[in-house]
Amino acid sequence: MGAAKAMDKEMGQYWEHLNAHQKEVVLSVVKTFAHEENEWWDTVENAAKDSIERGLKQAKSGDVIPHEEVMKKYK
Repeated sequence: MGAAKAMDKEMGQYWEHLNAHQKEVVLSVVKTFAHEENEWWDTVENAAKDSIERGLKQAKSGDVIPHEEVMKKYK
């Protein structure tokens, strides 16, 4: 079982024991974390976003240079 699935299962076990107020508090914390992640991306300049997205596409397509090669070149 993956780590995320294991955490989901464990959270579910605790969740059923919480009262309504406790569940509201937990939900508020989760929303805060999700919002912070979105806020971070919103603060990045468009040029940087474009560069990050371009790099992610290159990495997914395998258009990368292995770390070892880069280190040899710039050693």
